[in-house]
Amino acid sequence: QVQLVESGGGLVQAGGSLRLSCAASGSIFSINVMGWYRQAPGKQRELVAVFTSGGSTNYTESVKDRFTISRDNAKNTVYLQMNSLKPEDTGVYYCYGHIRVRAGLSYFASWGQGTQVTVSS
Repeated sequence: QVQLVESGGGLVQAGGSLRLSCAASGSIFSINVMGWYRQAPGKQRELVAVFTSGGSTNYTESVKDRFTISRDNAKNTVYLQMNSLKPEDTGVYYCYGHIRVRAGLSYFASWGQGTQVTVSS
């Protein structure tokens, strides 16, 4: 069984910073994609930042130059440093991983439970 557990959300004023962490645990052989999505009230879940299977990073346009994704492969952990936060960054942030539990098996998608980020104006 694989679990993704997020931490680091909270309430912050506009212009402030937060750092989210997501640790994957359980029977993990490899992770080829790992990143962050968010869902604002009344909106669809959207990609925020991700490490692709090729190792590059992708960011949604609205967070470029403000957010930075990083990872520690030895710990199966991904981070999201969020600076210059805006009220429109408010939402539930979900960790996502494309995980394989054994060599030769297919990767499957796994989600964390989400962590709330609220940015006040």
